[in-house]
Amino acid sequence: MTTSKPTAPLSAAAGKSTKKAETKPVVTRIADNKKAVFNYHIEERHEAGMVLQGWEVKALREGKVQLTDGYVIVREGELYLIGCQINPLRTASTHVTAEAARIKKLLLHKDEIRRLMGKVEQKGYTLVPLNLHWKSGKVKCEVALGKGKAEHDKRDTIKDREGKREVERAMKVHNR
Repeated sequence: MTTSKPTAPLSAAAGKSTKKAETKPVVTRIADNKKAVFNYHIEERHEAGMVLQGWEVKALREGKVQLTDGYVIVREGELYLIGCQINPLRTASTHVTAEAARIKKLLLHKDEIRRLMGKVEQKGYTLVPLNLHWKSGKVKCEVALGKGKAEHDKRDTIKDREGKREVERAMKVHNR
């Protein structure tokens, strides 16, 4: 009579670790500011947290936000987002007065804020919001340091975009 030895589990036998694989947080876009990319040369991008009220978070989940007229200012060593419209839901709380154009505070490290303050004080630089997105269940705002484009630069951007479209159309027709 032969006795069999107990076998190890397959995962350990295969040399696989049982640790959970670290996954990157899923980033879901809420709103984009395409006008900012058109109007500014983007030099730096920073991700900032936002201080929001409950009704604003609910409205963001529904996509009721407009970011095109938004801009960021530095006041007393803190960043604020102005001009970002978050339209309240009709079913929002009745005991809170919803203000669509409320000034929202942005959360960033002090060192980054100081560095951005120095750059914004230079002529021609400004801070613009590029997009709002969800990251790990929190709303984040991507803020960019940009320098205003001249009118001829904007025309060049349009010309390049139209040229790319024509090339794509020609390739599409050629591949058929």
